[in-house]
Amino acid sequence: MDKFQKFSGIVAGIDRANIDTDAIIPKQYLKSIKRSGFGVNLFDDWRYLDPGEPGQDHSKRRVNPDFVLNRSPYDRAQILLARENFACGSSREHAVWALMDFGIKVVIAPSYADIFYNNSFKNGLLPIALDSELVEQLFGELESNAGYQLSIDLESQLVSNANGLEVAFEIDEFRKYCLLNGLDDIGLTMQHAETIKAFEQQYYERFPWFK
Repeated sequence: MDKFQKFSGIVAGIDRANIDTDAIIPKQYLKSIKRSGFGVNLFDDWRYLDPGEPGQDHSKRRVNPDFVLNRSPYDRAQILLARENFACGSSREHAVWALMDFGIKVVIAPSYADIFYNNSFKNGLLPIALDSELVEQLFGELESNAGYQLSIDLESQLVSNANGLEVAFEIDEFRKYCLLNGLDDIGLTMQHAETIKAFEQQYYERFPWFK
């Protein structure tokens, strides 16, 4: 997984609470376990005016012109702003994959469903929890500024903008370390590859019949 870099990105807002994982990526797209290719189906039922199916040519579907991610410049958004209890519902890792495949690197909301929150860190997506009043302020600034951008500095744990706003956010130190260094569960394990190899060699020398 890629290292999380300090960056500035366009913010897209979906002013809803309790956005569930079926809205983020509908159930018919869960058959694939590849981590790519889901971006075109992010918020599928809201993004298109006709139903979609896996393997379909989505470029030929009727696009909903009122949905934020279908409008420029929000079709290039890297930061998603939402309300409380984001990504509730079923525990599908595909929800994180779809957001990241679209280009979203950060979600900002007051609160998250626990499983989505954990899945985000394991895949390199940063879920930032901010106070509801701060989220309300960001929605207000977003509404009055087309192409509104925020800067995210994970090392300093700060969200900022060009107007001088600077907000700190909390994150577990271990999760922060993993994001900064681009380490998922496999990457963490492979840091100890030589130790594992040495243990295996010693083990098989002691118990050769296990080979």
